[in-house]
Amino acid sequence: MTKKRIQLEQITGRLSRRAMLGGAATAVVALVQTASGKTIQQGVSISELLPDDPTKQIGTLAGEVGTRSAFEKVVKKPSDISSRSPLQDFYGIITPSDLHFERHHAGVPAIDPAKHELLIHGLVDKPLVFTVEDLKRFPSVSRIAFLECSGNFRSGKETMSPQDICGLTSQSEWTGVKLSTLFREAGVKSNATWFLAEGSDAAVMTRSIPVKKGWDDAIVAYAQNGEALRPEQGYPVRLFLPGWEGNTSVKWLRRIELSDQPFMTREETSKYTEPIKGAEPVRRSDGPGKYRQFSFDIDARSIITFPAYPKTVEKGWIEIRGIAWSGRGKVARVEVSTDAGKSWQLATLQEPILDKAHTAFRYVWNWNGVETEILSRVTDETGYLQPTLNQLFAARGDTISYHFNPITAWRIKSDGSVLFKPEP
Repeated sequence: MTKKRIQLEQITGRLSRRAMLGGAATAVVALVQTASGKTIQQGVSISELLPDDPTKQIGTLAGEVGTRSAFEKVVKKPSDISSRSPLQDFYGIITPSDLHFERHHAGVPAIDPAKHELLIHGLVDKPLVFTVEDLKRFPSVSRIAFLECSGNFRSGKETMSPQDICGLTSQSEWTGVKLSTLFREAGVKSNATWFLAEGSDAAVMTRSIPVKKGWDDAIVAYAQNGEALRPEQGYPVRLFLPGWEGNTSVKWLRRIELSDQPFMTREETSKYTEPIKGAEPVRRSDGPGKYRQFSFDIDARSIITFPAYPKTVEKGWIEIRGIAWSGRGKVARVEVSTDAGKSWQLATLQEPILDKAHTAFRYVWNWNGVETEILSRVTDETGYLQPTLNQLFAARGDTISYHFNPITAWRIKSDGSVLFKPEP
């Protein structure tokens, strides 16, 4: 096997057993790691290692796990507690499992599924403990829906991509057992109006959830996009509440307790609450004030993902693309403005248009080369219209940090560069 061929197989991640046994692998020297984790010879481009005519050379053999092309540099942007999905790089509405956003309160626990159990107790006729295999014996359900962190918005500078601005949302096909099925097994009492969902992470993440959501569309999920949940997404089982803020879909689910009142846990008192405009004290210790609490539903939002920073465009026809979604149902329509909000035109919604799901939209526009701003706004099936930043401030004050869903604008400069406009 040639040195060039070995280097190519290093790129694809499939170095053959024949090459290893023949000792040819020792000929690969001065290798450096790329952003995708593959290795190539220093100073040599990937293109130089590829055959001029791929029909003249047998390709790499089948592997145990598929890999992306070395030409595709698609990554999440991590921090200590979260990582953001690259919305601008996706095709369609399903997020690859390994690119699903992450938000953790105490890291990702390592859990043996054979030892993991889910307890359901409290206001029930019979407390029950389910193993993971027990859960898989029940009739399964699958649905495509988005998941979004309630703190999914950042602003402040022009050089921000869709991933930077609101990359704490992703969409998957979730598979598991309906929580209502488990409620029936345990015999939830009629006076049970809330339940506590508790996770197995070091933070022991807990949230109070109205029982009616459990009877409606809640899922105890054990699979995502056709495979077992990734550890970052709650392996071996998690709660999934379609359309509700992400922290309520408790990962690594180990306990559900039924009650006749909310539990007022740390994550719904000191966290995930915010003051109401004109009613809050300067500090929480200064007086009772009023705070927005249990704001479960994700408000409708849209964002243009192309053209967007850091892309550039040329004068002429451009297909404006993006995604829109709502936690209260289906997307009814998306409008696009190419003149900084002075006028709006209907965009085309791309099938499928699903309940509580990311919906792709597109609008064909002939750019004349003059600097302008492009924006999108969504209306969901309840009639809710995505607000402007000023409308949000007027309604809820300028200290809001959760459920922040303003219309997002991109400035297209005359040279074709595209920049985020922090305050549309």
